[in-house]
Amino acid sequence: MAEPLYRVLNLTFNADPVIYSITVDSLIDLSKKICVVTGGSKGIGLAIASLLAQASAHVIIADVDSTGAQQAAADLNAKGALVNALEIDVSNEDSILRFSQNLLEQFGSPWALINNAGLQDRQHFLDTSAQEWDRLHGVNARGPFLLTREFARMMITNAQGGRVVNLASMVLQGGIVQGLVAYGASKGALLGLSQTTAYELAEHGITVNTVLPGGVATPGAIAAKGPPACGPGSRNVPLGRCEPKDIASAVLYFVSPMARRVTNQVLAVDGGFSVS
Repeated sequence: MAEPLYRVLNLTFNADPVIYSITVDSLIDLSKKICVVTGGSKGIGLAIASLLAQASAHVIIADVDSTGAQQAAADLNAKGALVNALEIDVSNEDSILRFSQNLLEQFGSPWALINNAGLQDRQHFLDTSAQEWDRLHGVNARGPFLLTREFARMMITNAQGGRVVNLASMVLQGGIVQGLVAYGASKGALLGLSQTTAYELAEHGITVNTVLPGGVATPGAIAAKGPPACGPGSRNVPLGRCEPKDIASAVLYFVSPMARRVTNQVLAVDGGFSVS
């Protein structure tokens, strides 16, 4: 008599039989997992921190705004979450090194790094200075590079795998509004970081994936400096404009057990902008 398919798969791949091992709750269970969200005090970062906390993760809000991070953590803890706040300046290597050491000493090795912190100021291409280029790249690309390096070292030492999720932008799919040359280039560098680190870190059980948010009205986007946001990005989109919680849902997928075999993937969350 032929072996049942699930038993053949189990013997071949040393995996648990799917029909016995999967429960809905287990697919999003992040119990005892330390998840760090940069720029987590407001906007998309706060939505990510909130959703991961609801999945029982121990969330660390990492933000240059220490007061805002502490308040966000207090608000989430009042709802029964487990959230702490640590100050970090992602544009400063010394700050990143101190943060990583403090994280390890106070809370232990992280499971997930969500590189969410970013700058979105606009400047027309012909007016863009090298200083502005360097400022945006320092936060949007160099910071995630340094953080991913330090977190990968901790994850490898812990030998339990891990997750890295980088938040790039739909600007990588084409012009959205004018004035995003330096911003778009920095997010392109971030996507390149995702793709190359996904390859190098896979052998350690660390996945690296990218989310492309599009058209989300966050405090950072609203307060961005520069010329008016004119361009295709101002048009209506088929499914309606995304909210921070929509981006958070994509991040939860990549961080959760659902995505244990998923790496080097790019997920656009744009309300259908890319097909409009």
